[in-house]
Amino acid sequence: SRNYGSAPKGALERWTRPVRHAKATDEAAPIFKYVGDRAKRKERVFVCGFTYSGALGIPSFIIPDAGKKRRRIQPTPYRLEVMEKISSAACGYGFTLLSSKTMDINKVWGMGLNKDSQIGFHRSRKNKSKGYEYVLEPSPVPLPLAKPQQSRVLQVSCGRAHSLVLTEEGVFSMGNNAYGQCGRKVIEGEIYSESQIINKLQGFEDRVVQVACGQDHSLFRTEKGDVYSCGWGADGQTGLGHYDIASVPTKLGGDIGGVRITQVATYGDSCLAVSETGELFGWGNSEYLQLTSVTETTQVNVPRHLRFNVGKVKEASCGGTGNAILTEEGHVFVWGYGILGKGPNLMETAIPEMIPPSLFGLSDFNPNICVDRIRCGLNQFAAITNHGELFIWGKNVRGCLGIGRMEDQYFPWRVRNDLVMVCHIVSQMFRLDLAFLPTY
Repeated sequence: SRNYGSAPKGALERWTRPVRHAKATDEAAPIFKYVGDRAKRKERVFVCGFTYSGALGIPSFIIPDAGKKRRRIQPTPYRLEVMEKISSAACGYGFTLLSSKTMDINKVWGMGLNKDSQIGFHRSRKNKSKGYEYVLEPSPVPLPLAKPQQSRVLQVSCGRAHSLVLTEEGVFSMGNNAYGQCGRKVIEGEIYSESQIINKLQGFEDRVVQVACGQDHSLFRTEKGDVYSCGWGADGQTGLGHYDIASVPTKLGGDIGGVRITQVATYGDSCLAVSETGELFGWGNSEYLQLTSVTETTQVNVPRHLRFNVGKVKEASCGGTGNAILTEEGHVFVWGYGILGKGPNLMETAIPEMIPPSLFGLSDFNPNICVDRIRCGLNQFAAITNHGELFIWGKNVRGCLGIGRMEDQYFPWRVRNDLVMVCHIVSQMFRLDLAFLPTY
């Protein structure tokens, strides 16, 4: 099994310092703007969590002005100033990618740890032949697009040390390719630091419409509903019927063969897929009971149909040790191991359990509230309701939940929603891709 609770070795050594407790974040809380009756819907990017890798994109946290202390942890959502309207955001281990659907030359920005060139090559100002291993603020990532001013970036996704960028021209990958997760041939002894390689993936039978990075593997969903994968397969996470690495994106079979898939999800070493009829499928690591409902095997290398009898599934999300699904009725079910959202007495289950809708605000006074979106981090969960309220729970590693304190959160906790708009919350060890929280 793999440790899902730590950053890659050496990634944070340059910045780490001991901190006694949450007070070390002293003036960390941002100034919030309260909303007037005529406030228009706006989109913003907010960040929270561990700062020293640069993944939050706020240089002053790490290199403060004279007389100010460095800020190790940002425990509440802090606004990140960006010039463009951000449409997609993703976090890897110590790094972040943002993208916009703009037609301008700059469409993707990276920040944070870059020892494997997972956010592209960022040329040093002092030595033009060198690149930065840490990028402290959002910096443009140039893509080898054929028509850069006529093509849009649709989505970004990040793994442990690699990234995928979905564009109208296809899928591009960058970063560590030790297991073929970038969809190109593995080169023994390849040096990834300061690499300028951005690979355009080939071999799909039709257009890719969704990408998803696991720790060291990648998933691709096409317009026709097929699923492809590549990368590390020791836990069966490629779903290709073996436990070897795969460096060429290959179509999956098993129980999803011939089934039109409308969504795929992965994050650690487990994978889930949802069909157009609301059926759920899973493969990969099952050491934390993710697939125990269909097999006692702890590594499942082909997609299996998960018959949970919870109704039609609308959306699925994978964490490192726990999973979540959202039904068409707006109910959230969780299973696996860890803090799952039903209190400290439920730390593991092989069968999905529903989180009471009342924990998301359903009441006699608000009878129409239901959950609309869900996301998982390695050991964290998030849900957004149809009223635009964001709920967070799970392991609060280095303040990544953004709830203003350092304790773990065992039940869904509503993040304050008196902001003009929370568009993306991006934190080290946790991510929300395309998660919108409108407030008025």
